[in-house]
Amino acid sequence: MILSVIIVSFNVKYFLEQCLCSLKRGIDQSTLLSGNTEVFVVDNASTDGSVAFLQPLYPSVHFIQNTQNHGFARANNQALPQCRGSFVLFLNPDTILAEDSLEICVSFLMSHPRAGAAGVRMIDGSGRFLKESKRGFPGPRASFFKMSGMASVFPGSRFFAAYYAGHLDPHRDHPVEILSGACMMVRKTALDQTGGFDEQFFMYAEDIDLSYRIRRAGYQNYYLAATCIIHFKGESTQKDIRYIRQFHLAMDQFARKYFRGSPGSRRFSLLNSGIAVKQRISMLWYSIKEPIKKRAGRSTRNKPVFIKGDSPDLPLVISALEKAGRQISDTASEAGSLIYCAGEQKTLKSIIREMDESSRKLSCYIHIEGTHAIAGSLSGKEKDSVISW
Repeated sequence: MILSVIIVSFNVKYFLEQCLCSLKRGIDQSTLLSGNTEVFVVDNASTDGSVAFLQPLYPSVHFIQNTQNHGFARANNQALPQCRGSFVLFLNPDTILAEDSLEICVSFLMSHPRAGAAGVRMIDGSGRFLKESKRGFPGPRASFFKMSGMASVFPGSRFFAAYYAGHLDPHRDHPVEILSGACMMVRKTALDQTGGFDEQFFMYAEDIDLSYRIRRAGYQNYYLAATCIIHFKGESTQKDIRYIRQFHLAMDQFARKYFRGSPGSRRFSLLNSGIAVKQRISMLWYSIKEPIKKRAGRSTRNKPVFIKGDSPDLPLVISALEKAGRQISDTASEAGSLIYCAGEQKTLKSIIREMDESSRKLSCYIHIEGTHAIAGSLSGKEKDSVISW
């Protein structure tokens, strides 16, 4: 077995269906991976009927159904002992891969024996590059500048934007310190040395921790720009006050694990203070921007959509849009959002490339032929965009 894929899912039935469909397309079209790939879905007590809906559609996928939400780290570790692949891909359910993404990552790791893990270029649901695709180690200085907002002021600075490795060209491959757990392919022998995710992190920072341990074990992590995927980002997570607290708790846990009690304890105090300040700022900003974002989301819903693609499912897509009260535009220039329909001619790779290269960053929906919904983002930051049938 060459590749094992682990997806931890929570209440994202239709996003997961699109993710599994994109995986299947990539596996089936690869002579290297066809027949040499296994997929595990760990469902963290979803209430949307994910397993009952998807298991008959994907009988070759191994579903593990939890009766309670164990968190991201522990759920991934549940499937890890069952993995037989030489490489393990940790993948979020709200992602869509290009047809060649899997093979590019596997081929790279095969040809670079000291590469412990590989991540890829990621864009969000409006085509914007996700900075967490490549990151530096979140030491006290880098984290402080990130938490204080200085990294955003100087996004290309090696000094101020080290948290997101802002000085590295996102269109070129690079060795990096930290990869995103949204799409992280790891050499199994590296995992055997480091162990899986640290389960003290219920959510967030566990990918930072694992990336760091892989490097400490003598391996290198790589960011690959040769392929690009969509990460709708946060579809499994309600971006509310609880999210803000959980994120900053994870950052605090990481800082305590590696910096507290060390010779740099003063730096830990600085970092800890920065995290506390950033949490307060984030909560204040959330209370201000959330009503604005909701109004913007309603406004986006009222704008017409433009359909691109040649899928045989096009009549289903049009019917679902009409039932949802969405107006369909005849021209892309008048549309407030785009709907890409992937079929034989319109590949996922071409859709992702078009979204990535477009200067007009519109919210996008994706429908892959044979799936049962249109799923995407109302905006770069807005969640909950599914029209199903």
